[in-house]
Amino acid sequence: MAENPTPADRAAGGIHVSNAGGNVTIGDNNQVAYTVQGSEPSRDPRQEELLQAVRALRGDLTRVVASEQTTALDAELSDVEDEIEGTGAAAPGRLARLRQALADAGAVTGLFASAAAVGQAVGALLGG
Repeated sequence: MAENPTPADRAAGGIHVSNAGGNVTIGDNNQVAYTVQGSEPSRDPRQEELLQAVRALRGDLTRVVASEQTTALDAELSDVEDEIEGTGAAAPGRLARLRQALADAGAVTGLFASAAAVGQAVGALLGG
């Protein structure tokens, strides 16, 4: 059918749906399935705080000369970010690896408030 049907199109039995923001069924014995596209898993506020701090620190790391320690830290940050986005939470083992990577890169990351925020968020989630 045309984008903007004419009265003749409507009289001929054509159907035009211009906006289907809700559920639409036409005919008998139809079923409606509702799925949320692009929805994220619900997150604990502490995990959300960690995710924001991880993103900030990853941005800050782009401002320093890469080293073995900062490269390893960025890899751990990336893994934590992916896990929180995918499942809603970073597992304790992943958080422990991130904590160690932060400590290993401490000479560089000590300059960034974002590194302190990540460390605090990880500490709160691991209980220490």
